[in-house]
Amino acid sequence: MSKKKLQSFEDMFGKEMLEADEKEETAGVIELDIDILVPFKAHPFKLYEGQRLDDMVESIKELGIIIPIIVRPTDDGKYEILSGHNRVNAGKIAGLEKIPTVIKEDLTDDEAFLIVTETNLIQRSFTDLTHSERASVIASRHEAMKSQGVRSDLFNEIERLSKTDEIKDFGTSAPMGRRLEAREKVGKEYNLSKNSIARYLRISKLIKPFQSCIDEGKIPIRGGVDLSYLQEEEQQLVYSVFAEIKGAKIDMKKAELIRSASKNKELTRKIAAGIIQGKIKKKKKGRPSHFKLKNKIVDKFFTPKHKSKEIEEVIEKALALYFSQQEENNSDDMKGELIGE
Repeated sequence: MSKKKLQSFEDMFGKEMLEADEKEETAGVIELDIDILVPFKAHPFKLYEGQRLDDMVESIKELGIIIPIIVRPTDDGKYEILSGHNRVNAGKIAGLEKIPTVIKEDLTDDEAFLIVTETNLIQRSFTDLTHSERASVIASRHEAMKSQGVRSDLFNEIERLSKTDEIKDFGTSAPMGRRLEAREKVGKEYNLSKNSIARYLRISKLIKPFQSCIDEGKIPIRGGVDLSYLQEEEQQLVYSVFAEIKGAKIDMKKAELIRSASKNKELTRKIAAGIIQGKIKKKKKGRPSHFKLKNKIVDKFFTPKHKSKEIEEVIEKALALYFSQQEENNSDDMKGELIGE
């Protein structure tokens, strides 16, 4: 495996943007029975519905499937779809028995998943994706940017078969000392802040039901970030409780309490239910004990000309500024924590 550090998305997939002629576009395409095609085992994207699906079905009935799908063979004699889930679904509705296909052999799971995410991005805008789909794409690209030795022919073939004009540059050509880190490259590609990238990477660690809840607005993204720190078994437990409570929602405060209970090894079904139902709330901090400011501190900053009210106002402003700076520092420290690296 190559130890060359990836500099950009082009480095990973090759710099040549092929302008294939008709022969190249159809090379290696065969007809496969639609019944032996199975969805990608970790397909993160939702299939078309409604008018968009109806339009695709009508197009296939009239013109057939023009762009071949991409698959890889499985151990049981079937073929796993990497690119073309919507075409296959619409083809079945349209009554097709066979479908034009390109078979890719000897792909790693990472390479296969990269084909799945990239071909979906070619067909859709990133802004059209749901939060869970964005999380999956970002996690895939983030891992790809950190990986080494990924095959360079894959994306060129995806681009050719999908008949796109260009592939978005994923990185920069800056000198080594100025190259962006993987997270920053991903953020630059999608015009997202590093914090947003970090949150989406955390969302990708949630179980699918919780990701769906985020898409449906039942859980805010930042609440999902807190839940992502739970072990998978804990996430399953919390979701089972959540699903049993009619009209339940998990806001940021509840998610924070659930994460805290997990961290303290106190997370049970009863505790989870109490938090979700609002019966268990964050304890309010008690008031600090009364104290008197020492004269030597007052004398250090104030003169006898200052009245008591003036002194109180200055101290209040100074404290407000101090705690504001503390919050900013804590926020910066959490950037690395959100990624979980």
